Amino acid sequence: MATEEAAPAALNYIPEVVLKKRKTNEQWAVRRKLQQEERAKRQKTGNFIIKKPEQFIREYRDKELDLVQMKSRGKRIRSASVTPESNLLFVIRIRGKNDMHPKTRKILYSLKLRKIRTGVFVKASAGMMEMLQKVELYVTYGSMMAVADACRYPNLKSVKDLIYKKGVVRVGKERIPLTDNNIVEQELGKHSIICIEDIVNEIVAVGPYFKSVTSFLCPFVLNNPEKVLQGKKKRFEDGGDSGNRKDKINELISKIN
Repeated sequence: MATEEAAPAALNYIPEVVLKKRKTNEQWAVRRKLQQEERAKRQKTGNFIIKKPEQFIREYRDKELDLVQMKSRGKRIRSASVTPESNLLFVIRIRGKNDMHPKTRKILYSLKLRKIRTGVFVKASAGMMEMLQKVELYVTYGSMMAVADACRYPNLKSVKDLIYKKGVVRVGKERIPLTDNNIVEQELGKHSIICIEDIVNEIVAVGPYFKSVTSFLCPFVLNNPEKVLQGKKKRFEDGGDSGNRKDKINELISKIN
């Protein structure tokens, strides 16, 4: 009697989608493991940069030189009478903290200029001009003025563009884009400032509540297309970026806003 051949067992069918997903998960697991190992290695060794003694000496000398230059600029402005062309100034930080003395950093922080390419409105005064002169190598500034028929007036367009395009306010610990009049009324309504247009007018006029409005506004974060600002230490009038641009600040704002 012929023996019957046993039928082969049926193979388990696994969809191609499932196989691809398994492969992807395996690859992801390997990458994740490598990332964790690399992170653990960095935490163990630390990101310590060994500096040569010459580097410490050079950094110390650069910071002391910055302090000497800052004091020199402060004396120079006290000896000369500096009268701003406008009550309203716009200040932009153009350089980082390399070679910066702590006293210079303290002045920049007091102006709310903690980061490069940020700008703030300030009220012009003898004390403010002296402060700006001390940190002149790290900022550029100018009066928000335009010239027409030999008459000077605040440049409403520059102020308006900055506030409507880049305006951000701080409510509590949150930074919120300035797009809602309700937020303005809630925070500044006690000063009869109830909308964004009121903020623009208060800044342009440097009104009695100018300080409250500028405290409400966060520093403006600006762009730098085609490297308009290169952070050159030279004064603007000598072909650099730093220092007083007077009413030319409006032209710069239009490029980096």
